[in-house]
Amino acid sequence: MKYTVSQIAELLSAEVVGDENAVITTVCKIEEGVPGGLTFLSNPKYTHYIYTTKATAAIVNKDFEPEQEVPCTLIKVENSYIAFAQLLNFYQEQQAAHAKVGISPHACIADSAQVGENVYIAEFVSIGEHAVIGDGARLYPHVSVGDGARIGARTTLNAGVHVYAQCTVGDDCILHAGAVIGADGFGFANQDGQYLKIPQIGNVVIGHHVEIGANTCIDRATMGSTKIGDYVKIDNLVQIAHNVEVGEGTAFAAQCGVAGSAKIGKHCIFAGQVGVAGHIHIDDKTVVGAQSGVTHSLKNGVYLGSPAIPAQRERELIVYRRQLPNIYQIIKDLQNKQ
Repeated sequence: MKYTVSQIAELLSAEVVGDENAVITTVCKIEEGVPGGLTFLSNPKYTHYIYTTKATAAIVNKDFEPEQEVPCTLIKVENSYIAFAQLLNFYQEQQAAHAKVGISPHACIADSAQVGENVYIAEFVSIGEHAVIGDGARLYPHVSVGDGARIGARTTLNAGVHVYAQCTVGDDCILHAGAVIGADGFGFANQDGQYLKIPQIGNVVIGHHVEIGANTCIDRATMGSTKIGDYVKIDNLVQIAHNVEVGEGTAFAAQCGVAGSAKIGKHCIFAGQVGVAGHIHIDDKTVVGAQSGVTHSLKNGVYLGSPAIPAQRERELIVYRRQLPNIYQIIKDLQNKQ
């Protein structure tokens, strides 16, 4: 990586305050700035670092006005966080242009499989009968793609990803190490105290531009499809059960769990460790706070707690709960006076 500040500013349609000919060779945190480094300032809590950072340049919002001398060149944009993300995406695209291409002789590919152009298939990859691998896809070591599965164009399956038979992953997706797509849904019938397995004969259908974190599991449907919409973002260690449907643009933080047949709307946000009960519906643009338990269908809004209730009400209850020891002591004192 080697760019001048002026080149970066041109990419971002930005204004430069300082040395536009300064050379950038790396990116860095604002508090860990280094010469040649490019950083950004978005969170006001980090503003004090802009006056001491050793980074060569910093991306800031247009309305940022320093209160004292700044040691680095400023690159002013409408939204520094988004601009920095765009810049990292540009850098990643440049790296991808020089990515590995080719098929390892140690990969095992069924004769009936269809493999596109400009793919990278690493050592010990297994591709089943009638599977389809799209143009520009990248499959890293120990990936397995089951019979009849389809992997979209430019999709990356990192090491140890398993896509079971008949499942579909769309274009421009990223699946991180250890993700499992299409394992059996948790379906059993209790027969005289014994659990009778219900065959899971459906599949998983994942849309385009989806990112799935490490060791996340998305189960195949009992019948039909478990569906993950376009642009969905799923963090590490998330469990999506059979026949769940997730609308486009929804995001799950780590350790969320969604039980079977839940229907999740578009552009929802689930913070870490949220649990969602099965067979319920959650409206578009719903936000659920960390460690909440969603036991019933939710209309659009912001929710907290277990069971999840409107966030403002839960905040009030938190205050009341903190007062319970004092209230208990008052009641006990009154009883002793009787």
